Amino acid sequence: MIRDYPVQERPRERMLNSGPETLANHELLAILLRTGSKNESVLQLANRIIQHFEGLRFLKDATIGELKEIHGIGDAKAVELLAAIELGRRISRLPFDERFAIRSPDDGAQYMMDELRFLQQEHFVCLYLNTKNQIIHKKTIFIGSLNSSIVHPREVFKEGFRRSAASIICFHNHPSGDPAPSREDIDVTKRLVECGKMLGIELLDHIIIGDLKYVSLKEKGYV
Repeated sequence: MIRDYPVQERPRERMLNSGPETLANHELLAILLRTGSKNESVLQLANRIIQHFEGLRFLKDATIGELKEIHGIGDAKAVELLAAIELGRRISRLPFDERFAIRSPDDGAQYMMDELRFLQQEHFVCLYLNTKNQIIHKKTIFIGSLNSSIVHPREVFKEGFRRSAASIICFHNHPSGDPAPSREDIDVTKRLVECGKMLGIELLDHIIIGDLKYVSLKEKGYV
């Protein structure tokens, strides 16, 4: 039972004294669960959940049914966990202030990283900027494997004209987690650069998002 642990080692007390960043994943989960069972402490239950889902990556996509398959998790605990996960997901996707400025590839990558890094399909997203490189709009252009027949410049630049954008930064994710550009990625980028020059809306960069890693095709010399 949790009361068998010294007070200073209990997750709630540790958070109060040292802050949430000092707690391990299973300790944070234990705070949400609140109680274990007569045969298992809440920390042991939290550990089992983490092990069952092989960490947070798969836990974030768990369903109520999958959670209830774990001994010790009923409707109430499953709903509370999913509510916390969904709240965290929504917070992570909150847009920055609409006037957020992109000054470097790292600015762009950090802006889009949490939104794109866990997606299981490729998403091609454009940020539309004003003359001060401030974001005025964001749009997902398509979802699916990247190729030049799907990423048509018309769809990319049409939104730029609608928003009176001065420039565009394109992003897409690699679900594998490896952001290394493919031949198709490079070809699409070159095509968009040429169209941007003709249309007067500059393509500033095409950034590929991996798992906490990114590649800027501008830095690679393709933009």
